Amino acid sequence: MKHESILVVDFGGQYNQLIARRVRDLHVFAEVVPYTEALQAIQEKEPRGLIFTGGPNSVSDSASPHADSALFETGLPVLGICYGAQLMAYQLGGTVETAPVSEYGRTVVRRKADSVLLNGITDETVTWMSHTDYISRVPEGFAVLAETDHCPVAAMGNDAKRFYAVQFHPEVTHSEQGQVILSNFVFEVCGCAGDWKMDSFIEDTIAAIRAKVGSGKALCALSGGVDSSVASVLMSKAIGKQLTCVFVDQGLLRKDEGDQVEAVFGPDGPYDLNFIRINAQQQFYGKLKGVTEPEEKRTIIGEEFIRVFEAEAKKIGAVDFLVQGTIYPDVIESGLGDSAVIKSHHNVGGLPDHVDFKEIIEPLRMLFKDEVREVGRKLGMPDYLVDRQPFPGPGLGIRIIGEVTEDKIRIVQEADAIFREEAANAGLDKVFGQYFAALTNMRSVGVMGDFRTYDYAVVLRAVLTSDFMTAEAAAIPWEILGKVTSRIINEVRGVNRVLYDCTSKPPGTIEFE
Repeated sequence: MKHESILVVDFGGQYNQLIARRVRDLHVFAEVVPYTEALQAIQEKEPRGLIFTGGPNSVSDSASPHADSALFETGLPVLGICYGAQLMAYQLGGTVETAPVSEYGRTVVRRKADSVLLNGITDETVTWMSHTDYISRVPEGFAVLAETDHCPVAAMGNDAKRFYAVQFHPEVTHSEQGQVILSNFVFEVCGCAGDWKMDSFIEDTIAAIRAKVGSGKALCALSGGVDSSVASVLMSKAIGKQLTCVFVDQGLLRKDEGDQVEAVFGPDGPYDLNFIRINAQQQFYGKLKGVTEPEEKRTIIGEEFIRVFEAEAKKIGAVDFLVQGTIYPDVIESGLGDSAVIKSHHNVGGLPDHVDFKEIIEPLRMLFKDEVREVGRKLGMPDYLVDRQPFPGPGLGIRIIGEVTEDKIRIVQEADAIFREEAANAGLDKVFGQYFAALTNMRSVGVMGDFRTYDYAVVLRAVLTSDFMTAEAAAIPWEILGKVTSRIINEVRGVNRVLYDCTSKPPGTIEFE
């Protein structure tokens, strides 16, 4: 699948995914690569341009990541963002110093010169800053394009070499004209046309799957969530009955979810799939007994999934391929190059060293969540499947803080069902990007019916997001929160307190573990 592309060269920035996502919004394929692998990626992928990400380091520190000088000799356009801007200045002969005044958050940037990068940008524009160092002197051949009250080089450019840099973050929504800047770089500087469309992705992927699988058999890990459901239908379009979908009810699903998945994908559902349901609740509970560390839980759940699939594959004969609904944020959050591991996803970092299949197929591996939904719609999948709330692969195992027990699972399932019901009644289910109930490991004293209680605290979480890379807590009306709280305390045995999580992402994640 050859498309024009932009490489996002990662130096440890928290917004590396977001940069790629914003470029894809322009219908240009973008991929994040570690700075240590950038030269090799250029040779393999032949991109139209490079974007250097931000990062937490100081360029003057010898231990900080630095770009291979050969990256500036490839003839490709380069856009440096934040740390990437400072790195460009530093490595090309400019000067980077500790800023007398650090800039964080909303900052007004003023244009100083005309440039293709700033075409269509007003003389003053609101941006998002996050830096302690700044560029005090630009390299030879560069012009200062913009400034702030405290930053003499908010943007710089060398039109002849097609090197540009901005100290602010154009990829975040707080930078009001940031997408215009990215568009100028992608189209006007790099010369892209915008050929990244989901129609062509589907056609190319189906052709690639058929070529890879041939006459072989594939086993799809179907969880019933959006990602694995779309992967199942896409695989079915490609290889039909050569595909067997295995749904493992590991006992960590939402209330009645196992039966709902079987109703959609089973023999009475709308899809012509080989469907097998495996009830493995006790197997997973036994493996998780006594385990409290989040990464260990994820690894156990991921490995146990694989073992169940391997056992099922042996029952149905030789199976060459394992299909998973891995998507791009899963890959990046599980650790990319020197970037921090945010959390291992059970289908990425949680896989065991050995799996008993010839190869793993991940047809959605390079897609973001909203792209996956678009693929689902173009495949003719109904809205109630495509728009389904995201659900983590490890299930309720990571919505229960601490040890997972059957009683805790019951509490979370019942509390979550109440929250979801009341959100739907209020019409908020279409507003929230994701929402759920989780169980803390905190127990507190309460009074119910004139008696002392010592029970668990449930925490509610609801976020607003479009790409699931950043999110902000939803402001739920108090009367709805009050009704949900009252119902949970009165209807769910073992709970005497309900909390609401107001944390955004970052600094938090959407899930709890």
